[in-house]
Formats: sequence, C-alpha cells, structure tokens
Amino acid sequence: MRNYFDKQLNELNGELITMGHMVEQAIEYAIEAIVHHDPEKAKGNVDYDEEIDNKMRDIEGLCMKLLMKQQPVASDLRLVSSALRMVADMERIGDHAADISEISIFLADARDLPEMEVIKKMAAESMVMVMDAIQAFVNRDMEKAEEVVQRDDLMDELFLEAKRTLIRLIQENGKFTEAAPDLLLVAKYFERIGDHAENIAKWVIYMICGERK
Repeated sequence: MRNYFDKQLNELNGELITMGHMVEQAIEYAIEAIVHHDPEKAKGNVDYDEEIDNKMRDIEGLCMKLLMKQQPVASDLRLVSSALRMVADMERIGDHAADISEISIFLADARDLPEMEVIKKMAAESMVMVMDAIQAFVNRDMEKAEEVVQRDDLMDELFLEAKRTLIRLIQENGKFTEAAPDLLLVAKYFERIGDHAENIAKWVIYMICGERK
C-alpha cells in the first residue's frame, strides 16, 4: 500500500514540475509577444492557456484521489495540500500571460509606442521569480523560496516606476494617451505574476517546514 502511495506522490511531484515548466513557457511567449510585437506568438499563447487549465484540473483530480483514498498525514498531507494551492497560483500565472498576449495583439498595429524599459525589467524579473519558485519546489530549497518572497518588493517598486513613467509620457506627448492604459495593464499583469510566484514560494516553505508565512 505504501509503495503505491509513494508512486502516486512521485506522480504528483512530476505533474507539478511539468505545470511549472508550462507556465514558464507561457511567460516566455508573452514576453516575446509584447516586447517583439509578435502577434502570431501571442495568439498561440492565448490558445496555450487552455492546456495549462487542463493540466491544473488533472493535478487537482490526483490530489483529491490522494486525500480521499490514501488519507495522508504530516509531511505527505502538506505536500498534497500545498500542491492544490500551488496549481491555483500557476493557473493564474498562465491566465496573466495570456492576458498580456491578448493586449500585445491589440497593440500590434499601434505606431510609435514608447520603449518601456521598466516593463522589460518587470518581464525579466517575473520570469526569474517563477523559475526560482519552481526550482525551490523541485529541490525542496527553503533558502531559494525565501529569496523569491523577498524579491516581490522589487516587483512592487518596478510597477510604481511603470506608473510614473506612463504619467510622464502622457504629459510630454498626448499621443500615448490611448495606449497608456493597455501598457499599464501589462505592467500590472507582470506584477501579479510576481505575486503568484511569491505565493508558490510561501507554499514551498510551508511544505518543507509546516509554517505558513
């Protein structure tokens, strides 16, 4: 019985890693779409979000089977309960990546868009946070998970910088007024991706030590 339970736990672990790689891919596509104005990449990423949703449902089903049939305790229970919460955050990351891609399609024909270096910084930082959070889970690395939690402050600062930059650009040149709300949404979505990466890292910490920060 225990061997079968361990096999299911290993399957859960592998599925979480697979979903983590899927959301990393979604963020990468979103970055390419918005930074390089690639509408084809953006359309593909919007469709890819359905695959991420399906993966989340598969993992949720596996978690419910483990909870109902195996009745795990202690560290095993923490793994399963943390998995349920982590997949929810990963699914939201996929949603935000799709949202960014949809905006990039809308902006594809816009001319003279400002070069928002701060948004590029946010994109890069969000990717690093998600990758590190997933890596912390894979390696059961508490220190890396705590680093991800601390990095969220930088994302908040970058979002404020993005807002200030857009306000300045509108004041200097009114032609950016129409695109500004969309660019601000892009910045907000990257900031939210950082929030979800932070949540994943916190659940990794809980999984390891039983303490929810």
